[in-house]
Amino acid sequence: MATYDDNNIFAKILRGELPAHKLYEDADTFAMMDIMPRGDGHCLVLPKKPARNILDVDPDRLAAVMRTTQKLARALMKAFSADGVTVQQFNEPAGGQVVFHLHVHIIPRFEGVMLGQPGGPMEKPEVLAANAEKIRAALSAT
Repeated sequence: MATYDDNNIFAKILRGELPAHKLYEDADTFAMMDIMPRGDGHCLVLPKKPARNILDVDPDRLAAVMRTTQKLARALMKAFSADGVTVQQFNEPAGGQVVFHLHVHIIPRFEGVMLGQPGGPMEKPEVLAANAEKIRAALSAT
């Protein structure tokens, strides 16, 4: 397995070198909007400390990521009046991983609505900001 590259885009976001629409942050995790969403409200949860993927993450950090994932999934259901939620996590190129910092995708789902293609077009910043505000409001109400 390859080593962790601290110049990946998520590492840069965590260091404050690149912007992100932050949704939630605690001592161990950071949640933000996905800029190429597969559906309205698509967001990401990642550990703050370096971990390439699920194959090398410390179990306690993985548990923290999953606690935040559950918190965000509940907020997405509420914020978007979703019918369900999809949680995805990819590992290594053959497993579909593109950015090599552990991250979990959370996507609100609606009956009869298909997901957009992975790596699709970038969403307009104002749409991301509006969706982020809905999610933050749902998080603060719980």
